[in-house]
Amino acid sequence: MERLIEAAREALKNAYAPYSKFRVGAAVLTRSGKIYTGVNVENASFGLTVCAERVAVFKAVSEGDKEIEAVAVVAESDEPVAPCGACRQVIAEFNPNATIIMATADGRRVVTANLKDLLPSPFRGDALKP
Repeated sequence: MERLIEAAREALKNAYAPYSKFRVGAAVLTRSGKIYTGVNVENASFGLTVCAERVAVFKAVSEGDKEIEAVAVVAESDEPVAPCGACRQVIAEFNPNATIIMATADGRRVVTANLKDLLPSPFRGDALKP
C-alpha cells in the first residue's frame, strides 16, 4: 500500500491542472505486481479533461495488464478524495472488488475494502446482450 501511495504522490507532480488548480495523481497495482501511474490532464474545453485514475487504468490496459488489484488516488486537498463516478465505472470494468486507497498529498488516507463500497451497482456489459 505504501509503495502504491508513493507512486501516486510522485505522479502528482506531473498533473496538468491550469484551470482548476486541483492536481491529482493515481497509481494502479495489477495482479502482475506492476504499478501504472496517471495524472489528471485538463483541457480548455472542459469536457475533454481526463482524470488521473482513468489515465492510470488505460496505461495498464494498453500494456496488456488488465487484472487490477488496487488503485491509489492522491490529491492536493484537505481531505482524501474518492474517484469520480466515471472512474469508478472504469475501474469496475476490470475489477469491481478492487481496493481503493484515497490520500492527501500530506499523507492522510482512507482505504476502502473494495470498489463496491463506492459503486455498489456498476453498469455491466452483459446488460447489453439480448
